[in-house]
Amino acid sequence: WQAIEAALRVGGVHAMKDPTRGGLAYALNEIAEKSSVSIWLDEERIPVREAVRAASEMLGLDPLEVTCEGRVVMCVDAEVAEEVLKAVRRTKYGAEAEIVGEVREERPGYVLLRTSVGGTRIVEKPLGEPIPRVC
Repeated sequence: WQAIEAALRVGGVHAMKDPTRGGLAYALNEIAEKSSVSIWLDEERIPVREAVRAASEMLGLDPLEVTCEGRVVMCVDAEVAEEVLKAVRRTKYGAEAEIVGEVREERPGYVLLRTSVGGTRIVEKPLGEPIPRVC
């Protein structure tokens, strides 16, 4: 709650989602669909712990679809994004917060990922759950 409260104090928050079920992929697809916007992610800016990356690779899972407990996804005005990020990072659980992409008007309803090798791929909403529920 501290991170959310810090962001709300700065202002400019348009949407928030808990990425617990379906991970980041599900949360962002839901926001993009309901808001009629596209979300463009930068793969290199998404904080995925090395242990999660390794386990996902070993199990054939997309880390963007893995349950992400205790996190929040926020869409905020670009003009205050850095200020919101600084405020969130000052909280107990916000130290790893990052700006991972941007919202655009073209291609509404899509989440796209600029990959680390220079390509772009569509991040689809996960079908079913790749791993059992944890809550």
